[in-house]
Amino acid sequence: MKVPKTKLEDVARLAGVSMATVSRTLSSPSLVREDTLARVRHAIQALGYVPDASARTLASGRSRTIAAVVPTLDNAIFSHAIQGMQGVLAANGYQLLLGSHNYDPQTEIDVVRALSERAVDAMVLVGADHAPETLSVLRQSGTRTIITWALSNDYPCIGFDNFEIGALAARYLFDLGHRHFGMISGISRNNDRARLRTEGFVNTLRALRAEIIPGAACEQPYSFAGGRTGLRNILRDASTRPTAIFCGNDVLALGCLFEATALNLKVPDELSIVGCDNLPISAEVTPGLTTVALESSLLGKKTAEALLRWLQDGTEPGRTEMPISLIQRGTAAPPS
Repeated sequence: MKVPKTKLEDVARLAGVSMATVSRTLSSPSLVREDTLARVRHAIQALGYVPDASARTLASGRSRTIAAVVPTLDNAIFSHAIQGMQGVLAANGYQLLLGSHNYDPQTEIDVVRALSERAVDAMVLVGADHAPETLSVLRQSGTRTIITWALSNDYPCIGFDNFEIGALAARYLFDLGHRHFGMISGISRNNDRARLRTEGFVNTLRALRAEIIPGAACEQPYSFAGGRTGLRNILRDASTRPTAIFCGNDVLALGCLFEATALNLKVPDELSIVGCDNLPISAEVTPGLTTVALESSLLGKKTAEALLRWLQDGTEPGRTEMPISLIQRGTAAPPS
């Protein structure tokens, strides 16, 4: 026998509140008193009430969903940002939908189109490099769009100066006294963050009248294996063994550190390593990883807050540059 579907008025009756209060609890819980919120949520749970999302979207013109499309879910740095975003959105009655594209432009186009068809209220993208068709889908659907992790002159953005990340690492290692440099970058194709970090490192060294050693730079996938392979390639191909290597993120840097240990290269006595991200594991390894810290969780929270202001009072986000800082630990020291 088919069980009658629970309605909004059933929840209101059980909770002893008006239908408007139930609706407000679902859409803007922060505006409802705690005792009332508890009664309504108890009634929803007791009755097994499931809101009709399509009906709410038609009535309000809002789906109360935000979409975030990230390069990969296999990198903790993106997970921290997503968690920060989710916490703020959930507290304000919004749901977060996720998609990933593994750095493939066509996959990103398909994911963005599918999410746009769900009438999301806003879209969060990572980086400034996107296929023209991706941006065209967002314009045609009228979806509010914000760029994260990078800075953009064309869209609202909350991100890091990725050129400066590379520059900061270069100045730090140069000031320690290093003159023989190497770099293990992420794959720069379709990844403006990787490309700009490399440009910042290389160009800053040139300004300091230094260079990366010929054969001492390579691109690798963001993985421990990539960092290991990168160091082996540099040791094989470099005209002179570098005394310092900058890695495009902490995962590459940790792989480089693991491989150096396996090869009996003493870190930092024989090789200094600097990463980028400041993942929690970076402080737990021995020696601790020196790295450029990015506040990824804070980036997620600020992105969510900016989107909520945009949706609620029409204040379009501008251009927000997130801070970076160098965390000195045990993998970098003056050359022996």
